[in-house]
Amino acid sequence: MAKIADIELGDFPLLLAPMEDVSDPPFRALCKEQGCDMMYTEFISVEGLIRDAHKSVQKLDIYPEERPIGIQIFGANLESMQRAAEIVEEAKPEVLDINFGCPVKKVVCKMAGAGILQDIPRMVELTKAIVESTSLPVTVKTRLGWDDNSKHIVEVAERLQDVGIKAISIHGRTRKQMYKGEADWTLIGKIKENPRMHIPVFGNGDINSPEKAVEYKERYGVDGIMIGRASIGNPWFFREVRHFVETGEHLAPPTVEERVDVAIRHLKYSVDWKGPKLGVLEMRRHYTNYFRGLRDIKHYRSLLVQEPDPAAIIQILEDIRVRYSAFALT
Repeated sequence: MAKIADIELGDFPLLLAPMEDVSDPPFRALCKEQGCDMMYTEFISVEGLIRDAHKSVQKLDIYPEERPIGIQIFGANLESMQRAAEIVEEAKPEVLDINFGCPVKKVVCKMAGAGILQDIPRMVELTKAIVESTSLPVTVKTRLGWDDNSKHIVEVAERLQDVGIKAISIHGRTRKQMYKGEADWTLIGKIKENPRMHIPVFGNGDINSPEKAVEYKERYGVDGIMIGRASIGNPWFFREVRHFVETGEHLAPPTVEERVDVAIRHLKYSVDWKGPKLGVLEMRRHYTNYFRGLRDIKHYRSLLVQEPDPAAIIQILEDIRVRYSAFALT
């Protein structure tokens, strides 16, 4: 049984990775329905939070059906991080997560996200301060290291545990790799082999099939897996992985009816939460996966990513339903 502090997550939890402009309440609701055990918000700038910036504050929105959930923050200034932790605590998530893994230049150049992997003592100091400033369980998401010459994650994980974090999620790449190449889980496995480690260790990176989830579970001994890009436009991935972990068998893919129904629900929820302009814009990254495998779908996909009007998009989706309901997926 994997537990973050007193939060029970089951024998092998599946976690939704925090993804900017993806893991918002509309998408999280769909993933939860499909069997996600623990979810995280999009990462939130501590500077935005303490300045009451609308986009940052809106990301604190959580709903009862999403629990347990972690709110993830990123920053580099100690005082700002502590003040943001107080604001997060007022939102009452189950967990406060610190992002030490984002590789994006505008984050890294401020020594936030993966930037702090260049200064491990500072990383440990910040983490300790956050742990001491909140009553929430604190977790960390990070990477193997800054580059191939600084992959100190086995030592780093132990040091973070020693200052009080309750779980760690590790993306199997360095910052220098960004999202290129293949994720290497070898050091994640080494962390699990460390007899001093007693907190849950979750692996992240390149889990793109149920088979790979089981393979990595058995090979590296992780307590659970964090799923990111494979879930975009594909919330069913969680139920497919869960079913394969438990039975060794594949579930049938979602039908066209189900894909259209969920896409429409997702769009409506997104528009309600973000407004028509941003809600439509941020849905566009999901359509390719929602309808992957349908023959000759390119025409409809082009329409979906160009149309600005939500009502017109819903009509396109209904046209897909009619056009493809008689066809089996290829």
